[in-house]
Amino acid sequence: MSSIKVYKPTTNARRKTSVINYKESLTTDKPFKKLLVKKSRAAGRNASGKITVRHQGGGARKLIRQIDFKRNFPEGFKVLTVEYDPGRTAFISLVSDLQSGVKKYIINSQGIEVDKKYIPSNEIVDGNQVQLKFVPVGTAVSQVEFKPNQGSRLLRSAGTYATVTAKDDGYVTLKLASGEIRKFQETCSCVISRVSNEAHNLVRLGKAGRSRHMGIRPTVRGKVMNPVDHPHGGGEASNSIGMAYPKTPWGKHALGVKTRSKSKLSSKFIVKRRIKK
Repeated sequence: MSSIKVYKPTTNARRKTSVINYKESLTTDKPFKKLLVKKSRAAGRNASGKITVRHQGGGARKLIRQIDFKRNFPEGFKVLTVEYDPGRTAFISLVSDLQSGVKKYIINSQGIEVDKKYIPSNEIVDGNQVQLKFVPVGTAVSQVEFKPNQGSRLLRSAGTYATVTAKDDGYVTLKLASGEIRKFQETCSCVISRVSNEAHNLVRLGKAGRSRHMGIRPTVRGKVMNPVDHPHGGGEASNSIGMAYPKTPWGKHALGVKTRSKSKLSSKFIVKRRIKK
């Protein structure tokens, strides 16, 4: 269970600033070097060097941790550490394969204990990987596969989980974190319990510098630009955008546009679309 550390307002930058209390959550600050990889940043640019995604760039240098999303441990594994991963919001765990002794990183789930051995089974225990058909209705799950034996693709961020709502005709229905209700094949695997570091969404960055370290560049509102730079630009003082609907810098609809292809094959598995905010 992660907790929040709130700084005292000793300076303007410290006021309203908080971080995750890593001393209570992590067991080591030294990663396993054999599973570290260097990765260059694209910074929102394409192969020609042109910016295709705005507001990205800079940031602290990071070493990528190689995560085993399939969690293929025939005889089980033993949890060695709980560590911080600069490339994701959730914590990760270094585990050792009980059969071969090979060390791998997995995403840490709530309830996983250090120095404990986890044997493959259909038992509903926090941190255990099972197929969806063995999970009772109402259980919280995470790290779900889209296709069997593909490796987890969904619900890998800090604190996220889905709830099993129904089972029928070879499919299991999950209510996802976004509010979407979707069917999955019953042979897809999942991990019991929610992802670790559930307090991540309570952190307040407090100052612009922390955003810059994360690789996020400043965002300027369109209505404070000149007309040549943005459709919302121009006008005196503080005015509305002066048009029926918001537009992107390139004149397209900015809100309420459906981006999902109508011909996408997986649409038939969606029972209810996600809730609009």
